[in-house]
Amino acid sequence: MFEQVKIPYAYDALEPYMDAETVETHYAKHHATYTANLNAAAQEAGVAGKNIEDILANLDTVADEAKRTALRNNGGGFYNHNLFFSEIAPGGAKEPSGKLKDAIDEAFGSFDELKKQMTALAIGQFGSGWAWLSKDAAGKLYVSKSGNQDNPISLGSGHTPIFTIDVWEHAYYLKYKNLRASYVENFWNLVNWDVVAKNYEKL
Repeated sequence: MFEQVKIPYAYDALEPYMDAETVETHYAKHHATYTANLNAAAQEAGVAGKNIEDILANLDTVADEAKRTALRNNGGGFYNHNLFFSEIAPGGAKEPSGKLKDAIDEAFGSFDELKKQMTALAIGQFGSGWAWLSKDAAGKLYVSKSGNQDNPISLGSGHTPIFTIDVWEHAYYLKYKNLRASYVENFWNLVNWDVVAKNYEKL
């Protein structure tokens, strides 16, 4: 059974950058619903014993279009939100270090340039979606964006996400209203780069 990542902080711990009502609604309602729906969809599609990465990477093997769509939407929502909620925290490293920093410098020139590129992708995503930092099998880093609950795995890029910015309106609208750029700018204050570094090194 798929389970939500457990968040080790209170709903109000991300203030002032993310308000308690948004965190609770986002995690306890939106993410919880994706998780429950994924478990139901996986049972119906006969893939309940597989891990989420395998399911998303092999959506084209599910012949029934409705079941495939349910897995894409709810599986993506589950996977994306697990990554999102695990990478933010009221404490933790505020900048990358070690192997992750080296990889960022090699791919983008600097951490500031990575932030600039990802910020542009997040703000520029039309409608609901995500901005991604992903790596390939050799450890090279890439940035991208995707709509709805798609991600680099479900889109068949061959890259594995290590960090994401959620730009669905439910991630920010209670606090920031239509000011997505302000949300994205403030979001960088919440990232725990220790977690992102572990995601980079374990893959």
